Amino acid sequence: MSLYSQRGVSAQKEEVHAAIQKLDQGLYAHAFCKIYPDFLCNDEAFVNIMHADGAGTKSILAYLYWKETGDVRVWEGIARDAVAMNLDDLLCIGVTDQLLFSSTIDRNKLRIPGEVLEAVINGTQAFFDQLKTYGVNIHYLGGETADVGDVVRTIAVNGTMTSRWPKEKLITNEKIAAGDVIVGFASAGKAVYEEEYNSGLGSNGLTSARHDVLEKYYAQQYPETFETSLADAVVYIGKNKMTDTLPIKGFGDLQVGKLLLSPTRTYAPLVKQLLDQYFGQIHGMIHCSGGGQTKCMKYLPQPFKIVKNNLFEAPPIFKLIQENSGADMREMYQVFNMGHRLEIFTDATTANAMIGIAEKLGIEAKIVGRVEAAQQASLHLYSTAGEIVYEY
Repeated sequence: MSLYSQRGVSAQKEEVHAAIQKLDQGLYAHAFCKIYPDFLCNDEAFVNIMHADGAGTKSILAYLYWKETGDVRVWEGIARDAVAMNLDDLLCIGVTDQLLFSSTIDRNKLRIPGEVLEAVINGTQAFFDQLKTYGVNIHYLGGETADVGDVVRTIAVNGTMTSRWPKEKLITNEKIAAGDVIVGFASAGKAVYEEEYNSGLGSNGLTSARHDVLEKYYAQQYPETFETSLADAVVYIGKNKMTDTLPIKGFGDLQVGKLLLSPTRTYAPLVKQLLDQYFGQIHGMIHCSGGGQTKCMKYLPQPFKIVKNNLFEAPPIFKLIQENSGADMREMYQVFNMGHRLEIFTDATTANAMIGIAEKLGIEAKIVGRVEAAQQASLHLYSTAGEIVYEY
């Protein structure tokens, strides 16, 4: 059993998918998000979409960093995580504008004071203000902020995002076909709309990252940050403290805590441009979130052989996680994005144009793979460990 499983989490969410398998799958079974008819206005030309996600256990890392450094601004990044994890899922079905967002914040008032709530709420609005300058309009409709100390040990920051969208402007993944190339857009680096280096970690796999990288000191000092019934062998087993540094080429020595807490990069400014210019050439879009580089296999319209033979070199944060945990590459690619968190299925000519647009925004991009005809679905990843095959 993997360390990830021993900690009570699952990269593939098998039990969650089993629980919802009898629910209506919506209008488009292969779309990245569930899409329904326009129940609000009964207009056949529109659809309704509602999505829920959040920062996950990354809020625990923010709590540790805040307690260790006193820097309350770290919570602004958690606000961005909760938004980006919703927004970037919706980007993958073509939605980029006129979105509504409602936040859900559950806190333990004995540990999380009002200044943290203010940082999260104000950080959310500040993020929306920034996105508006790129033509992505999100309206903040408030939400629920609850003091539930008997339920949460520290704080949980989540949200719901919804839109009413033209049916003719949807990306449903139905057009993915043999011969397509896959463009990967880097999760790490510094986009022109980011204030500092982004490690690329995002908001998935943070239970693993936290326990694998940070040392036992945090278990002893902050027992409120983990499930006490877990075996000691899987709790804070790393060698680092939050304030240790890691050399990042071109950016100097950066704190491990800041690398773990890099706000999830949103691709909204980029995708807005790509959809405006190349909507008809985009055959499918995948947000490599939970499930990492295997995520795409859930949304194929038919069995294909997916080959990813030109992946990005794993950014330093992922190498640090692997060194601390000893996890093999097969598990790393299932849990983490490992270098790109957005991929677009398209033709080779359009791919090169998209790469140029991304580079102008400071986002590295390249063709990372291709789609081949097959009788059985399979994924073939090529990394420093050689070929890794996943069969479905």
